[in-house]
Amino acid sequence: MFLSCIPHAEGVGKAEQRNGVRSFQQIPHTGSNGWINLLRFWRQGTFSQLHKHMEQTFHMLGPIYRQYLGSQCSVNILLPVDIGELFRSEGLHPRRMTLQPWATHRETRKHSKGVFLKNGAEWRADRLLLNREVMLSSAVNRFLPLLDDVARDFCQLLHRKIQTEGRRESGNPSLTIDPSPDLFRFALEASCHVLYGERIGLFSSAPSQESEQFIWAVERMLATTSPLLYLPPRLLLRLHAPLWTQHATAWDHIFSHAETRIQKGFQRLQAQGQVASAAKSGEGSVGQFPGVLGQLMEKGQLPLELIRANITELMAGAVDTTAVPLQFALFELARNPRVQEQVRAQVQASFTQAAGNPQKALQGAPLLKGTVKETLRLYPVGITVQRYPVRDIVLQNYHIPAGTMVQACLYPLGRSQDVFQDPERFDPGRWGTGSEQGAAEAGSKRGFRSLAFGFGARQCVGRRIAENEIQLLLMHILRNFRLSVSSKEELKTKFTLILQPETPPTITFTSLANS
Repeated sequence: MFLSCIPHAEGVGKAEQRNGVRSFQQIPHTGSNGWINLLRFWRQGTFSQLHKHMEQTFHMLGPIYRQYLGSQCSVNILLPVDIGELFRSEGLHPRRMTLQPWATHRETRKHSKGVFLKNGAEWRADRLLLNREVMLSSAVNRFLPLLDDVARDFCQLLHRKIQTEGRRESGNPSLTIDPSPDLFRFALEASCHVLYGERIGLFSSAPSQESEQFIWAVERMLATTSPLLYLPPRLLLRLHAPLWTQHATAWDHIFSHAETRIQKGFQRLQAQGQVASAAKSGEGSVGQFPGVLGQLMEKGQLPLELIRANITELMAGAVDTTAVPLQFALFELARNPRVQEQVRAQVQASFTQAAGNPQKALQGAPLLKGTVKETLRLYPVGITVQRYPVRDIVLQNYHIPAGTMVQACLYPLGRSQDVFQDPERFDPGRWGTGSEQGAAEAGSKRGFRSLAFGFGARQCVGRRIAENEIQLLLMHILRNFRLSVSSKEELKTKFTLILQPETPPTITFTSLANS
């Protein structure tokens, strides 16, 4: 991870050279002085366009290069064949880059760390327990109806807005809005329903100030993380730097919000007597799903402090990382009306055949899943996936020593002509095995092309919640509304630890006649 990784490469010996493998030092780079690079990034505002910078650097230097920023050193790659080799070398306890500002906050506030910030055997033990409640198909079956309820309520809210604020010049009523505030409320409402087993009323006429402040705190936390990544947080803490203070205060608010919900959930479980009954049966009933929090408390395999740490991390990562992809998905469907109609037709047919069952409806609409994958191909929430190989590997014929941070760069990957045919085109059908294009792309580059949620044992722990949350909302929106935009120009994007629009897109929602 640090510059000390370079001397290890000097031990690449003569064996590799005899085999024609080039040394670590021969990997192209953008400048070997990390502090000068960091200063240049700050002066030129590169951090907000880091995804574009990576894409341009790959164009200049080829499919692999070294990047030095501050005290960090990484090898950046984008081709699936190299990402596959990295995956095979991640070991039993995969590691990714530690977000040190987050870790420092936990340490200074004496909070336990969740799986996002843990490594080693301790990470694996906690992760396996969490997987049972959020990743397995049995877990998805429990929380899918909760997500479906929130998605339906979102559409009812939108219908009411169209009736009261919209216009009807010709045909069906419509409303042109920036949907992002409502999408953020949807993401928080849905996440609370799944994690805590309760609704918090964000679709009411007067959403709670507490919830609005939580959304603000998450946005502030994300925005202040990137600038702090390359500086010693403890030094900033000693200096009482405003940036660190903002970051820590945002996290304090996130923890306070989560603690309030956790305490309410615990009190509710005690009142209902579910803790005692679950100890006998081993599992809560499907009809009375108490949320992920309740499931973890009932089973008692994680201590309360670790439940609190992981639920807080899940909440912090559940809002922007769902609401922002929804903005991009709605925009792409709106500016590609032919694709929108294809997806809608499949959704309508599947929903009818499933008699409204959300699980069956999603299974019968593969274009919906393709829409999510295609959105995240073009607009990955996180722009890199990092791993530290546990053994020496060779990428693009360069020797990579064990312990080097290697980053798979997702934005350049998703827009690479070497990986995707016509990569600028929004085409959910490319992910279908039956499509000619999908078969051609998968032929020689099978796997490691859709990595927005990471890969392997350390993939995003909230993946199943996010995927189903996005798909269900898109399904109900397409059943109820036609989407359009006044301009089909590309969206300008910025990076603030996650990729998001510089300006949220404005979209016209027109009620369908049969909705």
